[in-house]
Amino acid sequence: MAKHAAPRPQYRWWIPATVGAIAVALVLMILVIDRSGEDESTPTAGGAGAESEVVVTEVADPEQSDLGDVDSSEESDPMSDGPADAPVKLVVFSDYQCPYCAAWSQDTLPKMLDYVDSGDLRIEWREVNVFGSASEQAAKAAYAAALQDKHWEFHNALFSDGKPRSPDELTPEALTTVAAEIGLGTDRFTTDMNSQETAEAVADNAAMGTDLGAFSTPTFILDGQPYVGAQPTDVFVDAVETAKKGQN
Repeated sequence: MAKHAAPRPQYRWWIPATVGAIAVALVLMILVIDRSGEDESTPTAGGAGAESEVVVTEVADPEQSDLGDVDSSEESDPMSDGPADAPVKLVVFSDYQCPYCAAWSQDTLPKMLDYVDSGDLRIEWREVNVFGSASEQAAKAAYAAALQDKHWEFHNALFSDGKPRSPDELTPEALTTVAAEIGLGTDRFTTDMNSQETAEAVADNAAMGTDLGAFSTPTFILDGQPYVGAQPTDVFVDAVETAKKGQN
């Protein structure tokens, strides 16, 4: 090549390479955002989580359901608190992976338990497990804790600071650790958590909620009236006070 050959335009190979890389990055970003939207979608019916195509956000046909006959009023119900003949009954349909259930438990449950202490309210807690298998495992553990009269202590541990635990914190081993931390007998806890009796009770409680159409959590039946979502504490206080007056 001549030393003084006419200058030639330089081929800038990095320009198309850079454009291609940016295009690939944009495609990957769109795919990640789309996938995140799917993961955070509303829990679905029947404990199937994202596997089900049915998305329900409220109590289905509440006027057609006999909501005044939802509570069991059984003294032996380990998932209840308050006298069976309390003037007001509150049935709570919840899930241990539901952030709104955790928030309601922190903000409003203490006030409801004040009514339990005064004998004005009976609470019956039902896990519907719409978030899937980890929720069902936690429900079995909570039922086992209730058999040792430690339901609220266990419940509060799973919803510590008003937040639910992640699925990997709801394994049988992790739940047994929680049981030990609140002073439960872990041998009995493990036996009860894995028993057929507990499995059937948890399944019956979940079926009660889904039969009523309470797919979205939390859902409440207070004095025969449905309330969907973690509404402010005042809503529940007013409802209890109104129900009390109606009993007089």
